[in-house]
Amino acid sequence: MKRGFWVSLGINLIFNLEWTIPAWILLATYFIFDISIFWFVGALVWWVIGVAIKTIVFSWLVRNGNIPDPPKENKNPYSSTYKKGEDKNENV
Repeated sequence: MKRGFWVSLGINLIFNLEWTIPAWILLATYFIFDISIFWFVGALVWWVIGVAIKTIVFSWLVRNGNIPDPPKENKNPYSSTYKKGEDKNENV
């Protein structure tokens, strides 16, 4: 993947830090109730995967949204690029 994706992923991880709250709660329960630390690690991994999928989807949408439209025929009679010979009411 390109360097721009990794920069975007890093920025999105910073902006979505509130999604890590369940992981920090699981870390606190690790110290208080002595549950496995892998719950905390799994929640952080889940957070990174979720943000990465969101970044991939948005980058794909932007890439496909920036494709220019093919040129279309100008049918506006008041436009400066309109062909004068095609106007039906020109001789009236």
